[in-house]
Amino acid sequence: MGTPLLLHACCGPCSLEPLRILREEGYDPVICWTNPNIQPLQEHDLRLRTLLSWARDVAKVDVIVAADDRDAWEAGVAPAGFDRVRRCRACYALRLAESCRVAREQGFSSISTTLAVSPYQLFDDCAELLERLAASHGLTAVVQDFRPYYAQATKEARELGMYRQNYCGCRFSAAEATMQRHEARDARKRARRAQKER
Repeated sequence: MGTPLLLHACCGPCSLEPLRILREEGYDPVICWTNPNIQPLQEHDLRLRTLLSWARDVAKVDVIVAADDRDAWEAGVAPAGFDRVRRCRACYALRLAESCRVAREQGFSSISTTLAVSPYQLFDDCAELLERLAASHGLTAVVQDFRPYYAQATKEARELGMYRQNYCGCRFSAAEATMQRHEARDARKRARRAQKER
């Protein structure tokens, strides 16, 4: 039996490699779901169902579905709008604080998060907030840079047929992701035109 650890999970695909690595390092993770940022509600529920199905059928890991305080998210995070750093820090803080509360309540001494697997997240901000919030709850933060394993997690998620989202979760990140995809598409079109004109 390993060291009990509560692992905050943002989604199923991002949980694959952190769960494997933490188990290899001697931890016995239990996943905690608290993601009031995910919009619309249908998207939230689809991501949660994907996580629960994988956890039950493949990973054999318990999942605690914690509070998703959408009113707190709207009051404390949404006002940051498209100020990405301010918005994401507030969002991380809300989700990680709830995870720390659950960890303390359930008797865990260590906590980590799958947010550290995506190269699209603000790793240093997330790590700093996790360490501070964990300490304030009397917990040990297990901060690891899982980003080098992102490609492997993506490949494995595809092989498992898991639903994979194309934006972080909130309506602002959805709009930003759409703009980035359109900009990339336009850049490819310009490059093709320039190639033809040569």
